[in-house]
Amino acid sequence: MPDEPAADAPDLEPRKGSPSPRLDESEFKTRFLSQFMDAAYQPLEAELGKLAAAAWDAYAHSRKSPITRKAGPGFADPDYDLAVNWIVASGEIRAAQARFEDERAPSRVLLINGSSRSEHTCPGELSKSFRMVEIAKEVFAAAGAIVNVLDLSRIASEYGRQIHPCKACFSTSAALCHWPCSCYPNYSLGQIHDWMNDIYPMWVEAHGIMIVSPVNWYQTSSPLKLMIDRLVCADGGNPDPTSTHGKHAKEAKELEMQGWDYPRHLSGRLFSVVVHGDTEGVENVRHSVSNWLTSMDLIPAGALVEVERYIGYWEPYATSHDAFERDKAFQEEVRNAARTLLEGITSRRNSKMVTAGRRLKQPREK
Repeated sequence: MPDEPAADAPDLEPRKGSPSPRLDESEFKTRFLSQFMDAAYQPLEAELGKLAAAAWDAYAHSRKSPITRKAGPGFADPDYDLAVNWIVASGEIRAAQARFEDERAPSRVLLINGSSRSEHTCPGELSKSFRMVEIAKEVFAAAGAIVNVLDLSRIASEYGRQIHPCKACFSTSAALCHWPCSCYPNYSLGQIHDWMNDIYPMWVEAHGIMIVSPVNWYQTSSPLKLMIDRLVCADGGNPDPTSTHGKHAKEAKELEMQGWDYPRHLSGRLFSVVVHGDTEGVENVRHSVSNWLTSMDLIPAGALVEVERYIGYWEPYATSHDAFERDKAFQEEVRNAARTLLEGITSRRNSKMVTAGRRLKQPREK
């Protein structure tokens, strides 16, 4: 008889039971064709019908990653058919890590505009966050740093620019959350145009990250939160999808239970956070973002890099830019946050920045 599992052995079978989201052919094609409402598509009705039929075939057969190749040497299962887009994304991350480690190269800063507002869509006006990013950018550029601006407002204004939501693979098993994320693109579900494979190398190559965010209902903006969630794979994620043969939950659980080391792929980068609001919530949002970065083993560069301020407190929204222009002290605080981040980067790259306790091993990783 086969060995019986120990009475106290954990049950690693994935729990199931939620209702299926699968569509029938009619509903699928209705949704697929709904993106072609413009009159310019009317002469193409026959061609669109053929496209809908092809899309249904991909959906019905769940062809998530139609273009693959053998993983090859260096992977747990070299014979596994790995998605080519994941292979490319992983290569970009390795190249970014090499840039980060190049001691001869200039310092690199990732400057993030967390607001979704811009004059290129419905609001018709740029955000105050963008203006703060421009102020900080001048400081970094004047010091000779390489500045990469990540403007998350493009999610709301640029065609095909998306960050899809995290599917919470990590909560099933850390080993199931791949670095970089392998959940997207999913061609069978039409989950394409995902921006994160471009964003991951931006974080990896940066010696310092500065995030500027407004307060939206006591929270960060939607685009910033999407990016935050999708960076979970950077903190404990699995760099080898073949070790779980893709998304096989039980295999991932078994691998994690063998002893997972929770690799911190962004460890040691420095950060700055500037949060602004008009009525409430700045302290909570600043704490939330700073705590998230610290939990990923990033380091605040100094006391002046974390800023939380109100602009035009309880004043009309229509005059908020006027209020920002009058608040010269806040503008200088943004500059000081950038200057402090730069100073921290320089000290750290010259091995002069001391962070007490950095070499201590945490008894529990995550």
